[in-house]
Amino acid sequence: MPDPVPARLITPSPAASLEVPVAPRNPGMPLQLEWVEEVRVNRSAVERRAATLRTRRTVKQAWQAAWLLRAVTLMDLTTLSGDDTPGRVRRLCAKARVPVRRDLLDAMGAAHLPIRVGAVCVYHAFVETAVVALEGSGIPVAAVSTGFPAGLSPLAERLGEIRASVAAGAEEIDVVITRAHALTENWRALYDEVRAMREACGDAHIKTILATGELATLRTVARASLVCMMAGADFIKTSTGKEGVNATLPVGLVMARAIRDYRERTGHLVGLKPAGGIRAAREALDWLALVKDELGDRWLRPDLFRFGASSLLNDIERQLEHFVTGRYSAAHRHPVA
Repeated sequence: MPDPVPARLITPSPAASLEVPVAPRNPGMPLQLEWVEEVRVNRSAVERRAATLRTRRTVKQAWQAAWLLRAVTLMDLTTLSGDDTPGRVRRLCAKARVPVRRDLLDAMGAAHLPIRVGAVCVYHAFVETAVVALEGSGIPVAAVSTGFPAGLSPLAERLGEIRASVAAGAEEIDVVITRAHALTENWRALYDEVRAMREACGDAHIKTILATGELATLRTVARASLVCMMAGADFIKTSTGKEGVNATLPVGLVMARAIRDYRERTGHLVGLKPAGGIRAAREALDWLALVKDELGDRWLRPDLFRFGASSLLNDIERQLEHFVTGRYSAAHRHPVA
């Protein structure tokens, strides 16, 4: 898992970023039902493979700190609560600009590195607030649209919400699919829905939320992932965070392999976003190990991998303080918003 130099695992400098351009958008392709129908998943093998991640991949001390800093740069810092306010969103955006305390970065010799989150994710109502708060930072705003979290609003309303979020300044749109299309294997309907949403996004990147905890089987997860990618999804995302079961490593493994299969057959790169229930730094390391093993180092960049998280940053910063001082601090010392 470790690179020869820990610092190389952290977000590269602007000059280094020029050496690895941002991945081009996934243009999609015509729906190929034969490909979708041939998908098979060996559940027991997937679960065994996922269970080995924590035993085969461990990083300690400076290596762990470097990987945790990388995790920060891959984070969609999120607030999706019914009691969200403009003030909370502005505080979240302030944290997004400086996600790790400067004294900790100084102590680690990382103050010169551009450590910032991948995006700030909010409801449509707070897109303009976030855009203003993040002005000049280069951090994009992601909006959850299309009747989040159930995704059962009329399609015309969902498409209108996407367009409104883009007009308000959102550069990324997290959409929810109609789960019934996947559960009934109506792949044409799912394809047409996601294709229409992608067109409504215009230049904004589209992340399709599968709500994997509600899709019943890993085979359905794999097939839905593939159909969304065929329809032009730039990212496939595990969950809304509102389901009973959200991001799990077996589901992530299945989705990562669907991304790999799609890349091998089409040449197009698609991102992965686990979201919901990822609260501990240890879990973030497990996901990074999975992505590195299954997709390679290219996916350890914010244009192809994101964590959807609200409380994860708090624990990562606590772990970094422990690395620096040898002591764990109280969680309230690391507020997010």
